[in-house]
Amino acid sequence: MAAKKEHSNSKLVAQNRRARFDFFLTETFEAGLALRGTEVKSLREGKGNIQESYAEPKNGEIWLINAYIPEYQSKMPFGHEERRPRKLLLHKREISKMSDAVNRKGTTLVPVKVYFNDRGIAKLELAIGEGKRKSDKRDAIKERDWQRDKARILREH
Repeated sequence: MAAKKEHSNSKLVAQNRRARFDFFLTETFEAGLALRGTEVKSLREGKGNIQESYAEPKNGEIWLINAYIPEYQSKMPFGHEERRPRKLLLHKREISKMSDAVNRKGTTLVPVKVYFNDRGIAKLELAIGEGKRKSDKRDAIKERDWQRDKARILREH
């Protein structure tokens, strides 16, 4: 895979912070979102949540399931359904790679963050994740606490 691009001028809308705690994230992809106008306006206001969402392959496409984008507050007569499935825009090669990964036992597609890129287009960072066990989570907590304590000790000296 090519070197990971750093999104310097991007505007972060929603982030799934528990994804790194609950899953071993192996490979990340950048996907476009097929959105309606009111959904884009709502995301531009910084509203949206991908905490309980996931992605799944259906009929040769990848769909974002259970992502929450609230209705845009205006006097427009047309709204949108807040938790509707949204199509992700990816290359066929990426779709086949993700579908193969999901068919393996214990892997899933985890949305990591939603942001607007430099051109103002809504993007979703999606990762292939393998679920962590309870002991792995405990190890991560121990490591995080040790790093915090180590930083505190070094600051004091």
